[in-house]
Amino acid sequence: MKELLEYREKLIARVTEAAQEFRSACEAFGDPFKKVEGEWSVHQIASHTRDVDKMVYGERIRRTLNEEKPEFKSFDADAWMAEHYSQDEPLTKILGDFVASIDDLCRTLQSMPREAWSRQSRHETMGAELTLQLWVERNLAHIEEHLQTLKNAQKQ
Repeated sequence: MKELLEYREKLIARVTEAAQEFRSACEAFGDPFKKVEGEWSVHQIASHTRDVDKMVYGERIRRTLNEEKPEFKSFDADAWMAEHYSQDEPLTKILGDFVASIDDLCRTLQSMPREAWSRQSRHETMGAELTLQLWVERNLAHIEEHLQTLKNAQKQ
């Protein structure tokens, strides 16, 4: 049990660190509209990462914490971007909103009871018995995926 508690503490800390690293990586580009992943720019990746944190993983974490076995639909990131992305939104606002969302999420995770980590949800394609911890891990993996993309682009 001690190892699991330590893992979860480190998980929360890493989510916070990854968000800060992501912000710094985005800010390191002189041109936020530089294409770094296929057709996506730094600005688009920042917007996407913020929105997925808030609308997908953050939402799933909060609902799993507060509802009895909520069910989640699949999220179409490309459709969301096509409908909601605005190149006029300042990068500083996107990144500020992202870090604030992560900070709020991590405060929630730190203050919730230990047994909440095992609360379950369902997903229309992934099935049942998906824990709150899984959604936290997925959120971190998503942030780190795009952070790595930015780091790779900086090396080029």
